[in-house]
Amino acid sequence: MSLEFVFCTRFCGLSVVDTFSHIFIKKGSFIMKLVGIDIGKKHFFCIMDKDSGEVLLQPSSFSNTKDGFDSLIQKLSSYSKDSILIGMEDTGHYHFALLKYLLEKNFTVALINPKTTDYTRKMQNGITKNDKLDTLTICDVLDTPVRKKQYRITKVNSFDLYEQKQLTRHHHNLKEELNVYTNRLQKCIDIVFPEFNSLFSSKYGIIYMNVLKTFGSAENIASTDIRTIRKCFEIKGRGNRISLTAQQLKDSAKSSIGISSAAEVIKIKHLISQIELINEQLAETDKKIEEFSIQNNSPILSIPGISHFSGTSILAELGEISNYSKPSKIIKAAGVAPYHYESSQYDAQHTAITKKGSPYLRKTLYQIILPVINNNNPVFKQYYDLKISQGKGHRCSCGHCVRKLLRIIYHLSSTNQQFDDALLR
Repeated sequence: MSLEFVFCTRFCGLSVVDTFSHIFIKKGSFIMKLVGIDIGKKHFFCIMDKDSGEVLLQPSSFSNTKDGFDSLIQKLSSYSKDSILIGMEDTGHYHFALLKYLLEKNFTVALINPKTTDYTRKMQNGITKNDKLDTLTICDVLDTPVRKKQYRITKVNSFDLYEQKQLTRHHHNLKEELNVYTNRLQKCIDIVFPEFNSLFSSKYGIIYMNVLKTFGSAENIASTDIRTIRKCFEIKGRGNRISLTAQQLKDSAKSSIGISSAAEVIKIKHLISQIELINEQLAETDKKIEEFSIQNNSPILSIPGISHFSGTSILAELGEISNYSKPSKIIKAAGVAPYHYESSQYDAQHTAITKKGSPYLRKTLYQIILPVINNNNPVFKQYYDLKISQGKGHRCSCGHCVRKLLRIIYHLSSTNQQFDDALLR
């Protein structure tokens, strides 16, 4: 680096590091033009010069069609692709088609959290929000040093992760729907046959569902011929058979305190149909997730307690590991880092986690942490016991284990190394 360059940067009030960060978005790319795109049913964009801040093209619209995309490319054609950084908000699914189109055209595209543009507008004392002004705000977000950048560069191969993210989130949503319908089913059972669940060692088995689907209430079971009831107990294939007999079920139904309700019987039959449909959808979704997981061949599957679903969910929600410079970044992205609050001489010792970032990622992490701790995994079990011995509660200790798990996931994914608990002892 020449002394003249150093002198110029100091003379202008900038450090050498800040100057390089301001000019270079990545090695070999010289960014001079910023393009801010506001995503909607009709997109808006503007072009700004990075050095001068001059708006080269005032905010204008283009349609969410092939012709609209081509018109955008035409407006950008007067500049070198290497000199352009395009930014857009990561808003649901609306940006997918445009993002894929721009990446296939070899443009550099940055995705921005919508909260970031909102905070930027408020910091500028903005009292007006519209699509045209949002394009300028996005350019302001792009015009930050790399060291403090508030965006992430995306790649074409990220679309595989997008698909996996949609599937794993669909799995989560189906599970939540399943819980809603099973809770409603239990409410109906409590009305028409309160003793029903106590007759079975586990809920929702084949015979359990057959009986409910066929009869729907204690009154119907009690008034039915025993041979008809026995048909519900006839199942094919392997598996353990239940100890309950058709006669025991009929006797229990006769002495049941359940009330007669034609409406509840209809609801039970409909709810069971919905539960069976969701289970079929879950099986189809999980099969595709497993295919993606095998294709990924990620080393995090070598961690005991992580399944195809949980591993795929974690990787899809985190995105490209190369976007994170250190493990603390993915801990922050997952929203499981505790708040640090310090003011004057006060330093808070007990704070909650931030809960920023993806709720689906946090949900997966906290769902699997107990299997990871208990599934023949002495490293995590010892760490959990250590936190308990230090006076921390169960939930807090699990949080420490979650952060340890993320640090290990970062290392394994970055180095493509298999998990070996001997290296952590």
